[in-house]
Amino acid sequence: MTDYTPKPEHRFTFGLWTVGNVGRDPFGEPVREPLSPVEIVQLLAEVGAYGVNFHDNDLIPIDATPAERDKIVADFKKALADTGLVVPMATTNLFTDPAFKDGAFTSNDPKVRAYALQKTMNAIDLGVELGAKVYVFWGGREGAETDAAKSPLDAIQRNREAMNFLCDYVIDQGYDLKFALEAKPNEPRGHIYNATTGHMLAFIETLDHPEMVGVNPEVAHEQMAGLNFLHGVAQAWDAGKLFHIDLNDQVIGRYDQDFRFGSADIKSAFFLVKFLEDVGYQGSRHFDAHAYRTEDYEGVKDFARGCMRTYLILKEKAAQWNADPEIQALLAEINRDDGETDPFKGAYTAAKAAALRAHRFDRKALGARGLAYERLDQLTIEVLLGVR
Repeated sequence: MTDYTPKPEHRFTFGLWTVGNVGRDPFGEPVREPLSPVEIVQLLAEVGAYGVNFHDNDLIPIDATPAERDKIVADFKKALADTGLVVPMATTNLFTDPAFKDGAFTSNDPKVRAYALQKTMNAIDLGVELGAKVYVFWGGREGAETDAAKSPLDAIQRNREAMNFLCDYVIDQGYDLKFALEAKPNEPRGHIYNATTGHMLAFIETLDHPEMVGVNPEVAHEQMAGLNFLHGVAQAWDAGKLFHIDLNDQVIGRYDQDFRFGSADIKSAFFLVKFLEDVGYQGSRHFDAHAYRTEDYEGVKDFARGCMRTYLILKEKAAQWNADPEIQALLAEINRDDGETDPFKGAYTAAKAAALRAHRFDRKALGARGLAYERLDQLTIEVLLGVR
């Protein structure tokens, strides 16, 4: 039997807010007692995780005194040292406190925007102190319920000004840190600016330091909008901007469910894992997900182990798919090239264009050719079901 035990080289990470989620939802009170950051690190070490990520206030309460902050950080560092866990990523909570009810970087109130920058600089310092190399920005309140309240053009410009400021701050401090922007179409705002990974990629190219900024796509956030997550990830990879990734699962059209990875759409999860492994993605596999509200902390451990185990099973299935002779023969046939179009390939030249215009294609033969995608998809299902 294959060993699906997580190892450090798999780079599996969880956030303090994920396994530490107490099961509160808009209709119900918490079902689990809160754990301290140290206890969460210990839980993650027990289940075999590589690292732990955090928002600033996951670790340090927003109203902590300097002395309280120092004690919390010291205890957290000791827990990391004792367990061997690392902190690859950090982020700022700019969505919970009432001050951010109308956004942080895009708020209509200039004092709120300035406070958001201050809070983020402090959080960046904390993340770097604890070893983070990637800093994620999720604008959970950067949106609107009514466009009467805020110009989207103003919001775009304010967000750009904030990102440029923070990039310059990181450069000025000499930090070895990259930014990753995380998109979401809605919730908790009715409409969130830069709603998809594609929006974020376009926005990044307008920044003063686009080389410092990439994306952190999340399964649930793209699927909430009915989009194909794999396609967004592929676009980010092609652009050299896949700096981080959030893995979970989601039923299309529902609220942000943050299910255990692979628990809702196993075929989509398979092709995502296959893509990440095929292209050699070297970043963290971060599980931004929550255990069911029905679980105690033993169930939370089952949830965390399940995320990692499913990824490793799908990684094995991807290798099997890539090595399957019938699948590979089908792919070779689907992609066959008899060389007829070789004279037209590559960069444009006037001679190629003229030759292509003069070439006669057998349009009926092109339309009549079967592509065997039904067979290919069925073989994929059989690999996933374990009958091949």
